[in-house]
Amino acid sequence: MTTTPRIAIHGEVLPFLTDAIAAGGGVVVGLDERPEGLVLDHGNDKHALQDLLDGTPSIRWVQLPSAGIESYAHALAAHPDKVWTSAKGAYAKPVAEHALALTLALYRHLPERAAARSWGASAGTSLHGLTAVVIGAGGIGMELLRLFAAFDMQIDVVRRTDAPVPGARRTTTAEHLAELLPEADVVVVAAALTPGTSKLIGEAELAVMKPGSVLVNIARGGLVDTDALVAALAEGRILGAGLDVTDPEPLPDGHPLWDEPRALITPHTADTIEMIRPLLGERVEINVHRLAMGLPLEGLVDAAAGY
Repeated sequence: MTTTPRIAIHGEVLPFLTDAIAAGGGVVVGLDERPEGLVLDHGNDKHALQDLLDGTPSIRWVQLPSAGIESYAHALAAHPDKVWTSAKGAYAKPVAEHALALTLALYRHLPERAAARSWGASAGTSLHGLTAVVIGAGGIGMELLRLFAAFDMQIDVVRRTDAPVPGARRTTTAEHLAELLPEADVVVVAAALTPGTSKLIGEAELAVMKPGSVLVNIARGGLVDTDALVAALAEGRILGAGLDVTDPEPLPDGHPLWDEPRALITPHTADTIEMIRPLLGERVEINVHRLAMGLPLEGLVDAAAGY
């Protein structure tokens, strides 16, 4: 049996969201009109969400606009009875593309050449035939496997379980990460930030990475121990680090990473708002349609796992 879901929007009521809700078979209503679903835009007031849900008991489904859920942890913990979905997997293509761009830029010495004012020495490494460790097997991790496969790379995956990942040479858990790092030319952090993954890449992990390898983080800054990374780069223990996320974030002016020639930093732009609004719209349309049909929703949040 098909219904017409009544959906409220938390944040600015933008056409891409209202169009997506309508395309999914829903109708946009106000909070005082007993909505059963709540869709958040990227500019929502995160601190107001818990009170909003407290005051609107008719809401049984909440769609978050981001893949990470840490900013909404308090509201989620206060309302575990509701169905929560995130944008995990929805932004995989642009984020994985950015990870590839950072990797190529580091191995082709593009930061150095962008600042050069003379011809310089010949330098650069091809990705073809190299080995990568991808930490995380969500949408971004899976898209990275597809992109890296084009370079005939050997790819090992680290995830919560050791269940095989199609396209990966090996799949293992974080407890065995240190065993993979000495072989890796590229290490990409694409995992969710949870209490168990905080500073997953620290001094010990950086110490066993291959000299000449690169670290790329397009997930969350807290997955990498910033002080340990600063020290490893300063000592030339790895070739470089491509960082779209940092801890702290934004990275303060004057931070040592800004003066580190081996660090290539972008300001959390792997998925700009212009890139991701259409992708969020697709996720909202699909989930409103699934809600109407009584089907399982996409991007279901596992509160215990933290994503």
